[in-house]
Amino acid sequence: MPDYVAAYLYINDRLHNELAPNLYYHSPDHTLVDVVPAAERLAQMEGISFNDALLLKTAALYHDMGYIEAYERNEPIAARIAGDTLERFDYSPTQISFIQDLIMVTQLPQQPRNKMEEIMCDADLDALGRDDFFITSQKLRLERIRYGQNIPVLDWYKLQLDFLQAHQYFTASAHALHDAMKQQNLRELKQLLGQQNAVH
Repeated sequence: MPDYVAAYLYINDRLHNELAPNLYYHSPDHTLVDVVPAAERLAQMEGISFNDALLLKTAALYHDMGYIEAYERNEPIAARIAGDTLERFDYSPTQISFIQDLIMVTQLPQQPRNKMEEIMCDADLDALGRDDFFITSQKLRLERIRYGQNIPVLDWYKLQLDFLQAHQYFTASAHALHDAMKQQNLRELKQLLGQQNAVH
């Protein structure tokens, strides 16, 4: 049986000690407070078995570990770290390969091929349909600025509007949990842009 608790403690330690402090969005909280609980919640709502939910939670734990080494194209790094370390926590080669696939599917644009990958994608972008969307959005903008993408606020809101309009949750559970708030976030973005355009 995989030792999820040991894997959690290992990742918790590395995220807090090795992630750059200017990762305002892709912080330890994004993984541990947002994505892992979202994956757990969606797995339960979607009727995923205990064993599969364990693999899903493990993938959620590891999915942003690549940011320890690189900002761009970090998913393959996270998958490699999972491959290098999960065996010590009694995950089988088959389970590790499955977890690596779940990590890789978080690359944008999301292209899940099965229910587990759909849950992983929805958990990773859980914030799009929450009432703290604008807070997390600004954290991401500040993070991008620190990594050389100086995006003016108005342009950022346009990018966020385009992203939200193109985005679709995959699971029925994520739709039920988040569609109403996501539509509210879209309306507020349009309102902000309308007010800005009126000023200019």
